Amino acid sequence: QVQLVESGGGLVQAGGSLRLSCAASGRTFSSYAMGWFRQAPGKEREFVAAISRSGGSTYYADSVKGRFTISRDNAKNTVYLQMNSLKPEDTAVYYCAAHLPNGHIVTMLHEYAYWGQGTQVTVSS
Repeated sequence: QVQLVESGGGLVQAGGSLRLSCAASGRTFSSYAMGWFRQAPGKEREFVAAISRSGGSTYYADSVKGRFTISRDNAKNTVYLQMNSLKPEDTAVYYCAAHLPNGHIVTMLHEYAYWGQGTQVTVSS
């Protein structure tokens, strides 16, 4: 089992940047493909980005492609989401998630087994 704790959210103006971090417990972090999701008020949780166990493969939602970058540091048990050129429509609670051990990169919400508590990102216009 893995426990996830997000940090780095906050209030930023449109066009600004934020970097989210997700710290994972345990010694098997490198066994998990990881993902970031977000949920805006009144909307369903949606996929943002995913990264393979090694970090060699990444995948992005069309809405963030070219603006967001997912990365990981397996030595630090941490996955990151660098968010640039933020827009008001990026406002949401952002969650990191871990897939099952030794799984491949995935994008569907139900495929993730472990979730953090979320961190709020607010982008003002």
